[in-house]
Amino acid sequence: MTNSVYTPETKKLRRSRSDKMLTGVCGGWATYLGVDANVLRIGLVAAVFLSVGIAIPVYVAAAILTPEEDS
Repeated sequence: MTNSVYTPETKKLRRSRSDKMLTGVCGGWATYLGVDANVLRIGLVAAVFLSVGIAIPVYVAAAILTPEEDS
């Protein structure tokens, strides 16, 4: 019997440098989640209107707390 240990590659949540419109938060989250960035952007705009603006400070906090990806 072989002693092979499976170590999955860990995903890291980072702001995107290439796929960004403002700060790269949606591009980075889209890469992390495996979805299209435009879907997240549309969802964010909808969340801003549906939550009466509460999504704006959440986005700003994500922009501040999420590190930018390495070059």
